[in-house]
Amino acid sequence: MNKLLPGHDVLWLVLDSLRHDVAVAEWEGGRTPNLARLTGPGGWEKRHTPGSFTFPAHQAFFAGFLPTPADPEASRERLFAARFAGSETTGGGTKVFEEANVIAGLRAEGYHTMCIGGVGFFNQQTALSRVLTDLFDESHWCTEFGVTCRESPVNQFRFAAGRVGEVAADKPLCCFINVSALHQPNYFYCRESGPDDLESHAAALRAVDEALPVLMEAFQRRCRPVFHITCSDHGTAYGEEGFTGHRMAVPAVWDVPYAHGVVDLREWEEKA
Repeated sequence: MNKLLPGHDVLWLVLDSLRHDVAVAEWEGGRTPNLARLTGPGGWEKRHTPGSFTFPAHQAFFAGFLPTPADPEASRERLFAARFAGSETTGGGTKVFEEANVIAGLRAEGYHTMCIGGVGFFNQQTALSRVLTDLFDESHWCTEFGVTCRESPVNQFRFAAGRVGEVAADKPLCCFINVSALHQPNYFYCRESGPDDLESHAAALRAVDEALPVLMEAFQRRCRPVFHITCSDHGTAYGEEGFTGHRMAVPAVWDVPYAHGVVDLREWEEKA
């Protein structure tokens, strides 16, 4: 990351509540071709989230603790870190910030930082729901971005694309989006009434995938290289071990899909 920043834009997509097994099944079935462009030929990596629901997971993310590789033999070296003594996961490739969080660190590097909110912890309607959003230079949320709107993927990505296009190309950009579609309720992506289930969860992911190109094409038009982080903050239980939802310690919640890397913008140019 020390070699990439600040020369690369940063696109950070958190697909809120997305299960690892559903993400992998849709990728293997070829039903999420646009997300597959980001994950690359290896597909989704299985990782463990640092938090079982949105707020603690994002607090950890912004402190530099992204989901941890599920493979015990894999490197634990982090992409970003806020400096503190004794960190065993800060290595030569880690971008270390003096600031208390990654967003403040990127701002200190000259980045313009924007947040497109999704679930309630980003709606800016209470003191709690401004904790995360106040880290950014600009933060946006409306009900059309939220969990109750079936068109939230289209609305979030179109709005983000517009804002990306308005940032000067010589200004490095960090665009963070909390994508709300996977969060409950999601039944309406495949039926008129609930309950939510694995089928509707997968349908919501396909809706996110279908809406993604407009955002990627906006980054392509900036003519700057882009580094992406695409992951879930936690999964969702649909009856496993008797549990439904999240904020509990079951594999359906702790196992999350993860990918990062430099985006091949040529593919999105061909798409456009």
